[in-house]
Amino acid sequence: MRLLHTSDWHLGRSFHGASLLENQRAVLEELVRLVKERHIDVVLISGDIYDRALPQVDAVKLCNSILGQLRAAGAKVIITSGNHDSAARLGFAAELIDAAGVHIIADTTRMSTPVMVQGEDHQIAVYGIPYLEPRMVMAELEAEKLSHESVVAAAVTRIQQDLAARRAAADTPVLAFSMAHLFAAGGVGSDSERELSVGNLDVVPVELFGLFDYSALGHLHGRQRLSDTVRYSGSPLAYSFSEANQRKAVWIIDTDASGVKEVEAVELPVPKKLAILRGKLQELLEDPELAWAEEAWCQVTLTDTDRPAEAMTRVRTRFPDTVVLLFAPEASTRNTRESYAQRLARAKSTKEVCTDFIDHVRHRPADEHEQELVASVIRSVREAGSEK
Repeated sequence: MRLLHTSDWHLGRSFHGASLLENQRAVLEELVRLVKERHIDVVLISGDIYDRALPQVDAVKLCNSILGQLRAAGAKVIITSGNHDSAARLGFAAELIDAAGVHIIADTTRMSTPVMVQGEDHQIAVYGIPYLEPRMVMAELEAEKLSHESVVAAAVTRIQQDLAARRAAADTPVLAFSMAHLFAAGGVGSDSERELSVGNLDVVPVELFGLFDYSALGHLHGRQRLSDTVRYSGSPLAYSFSEANQRKAVWIIDTDASGVKEVEAVELPVPKKLAILRGKLQELLEDPELAWAEEAWCQVTLTDTDRPAEAMTRVRTRFPDTVVLLFAPEASTRNTRESYAQRLARAKSTKEVCTDFIDHVRHRPADEHEQELVASVIRSVREAGSEK
């Protein structure tokens, strides 16, 4: 059989205020094409289908469309909930939807009952572990501690008992797959992931998944191989500039009666690139090698000694989709020799006090017109005071 592992779609997410819905549609329709082309039997989606517990209507419509296309392509779909999803909403009518070939595992009652996939000479039992909030499930699962490791270990124990019974009763080999949304030890995160807990209470040892022939993990947005059998697919799109250099992909897993034969990474297209640019404003505007970034989402850091006037407007004349503008001025003798307090102490006139303040808060000295405006205001105040 052939399975595809993906996760962290985050439908409805924005990128620094800009909608990503059409980019998400483009990359997920490419995933559908891949399912058709590679004759995928099962699609595993390991959590964070949506970006929020109460998703936007357009995000729900897109999810419905993509799931329908995956089923039309002939693939069975298995979904687990993530920390961004509302388990109750995502899992609504899950038992009814099972009949349509879309299986949603969003609560603990369905956790130890696998979705069985029948092949020619073997079966695959797919166990979905929804995102487990320790405080909510510790008592139910009889976990020993209030931690992600403890509740996941308790879930795996229940699964192990069910798997042993199924293998004993089966007349063909039964492979065990798991799906989970969590932070496994050894994984590398990015800025776009929501922390699961404070400190190290969210870290789950990879060894907990030793029972399974393959574990399809979600939560971390970079594709990662923690072991031959434990992997993150990562998100299909980059959701922060910390992911700019990640190559987004899915895992395709081939199996036979002996187990997992091959795991292949298949890269996904990039609807819109991310660009991290740094330099002086005029150099960035004139550098011909940056032409590729003109159609990208851009994070621009300006290193001009003095902060340029109308910086964002000028940056966007060449890079219209600049969504983050930062300033990291190069060392300046004017700015580094003395503090503002020292500058204030040596000021000889009211005008100097005012223009030094402008320079201090704006990181750019007052120009000739601004200096004249300051002088005019000071004169007007003095004249008004003398008339009283």
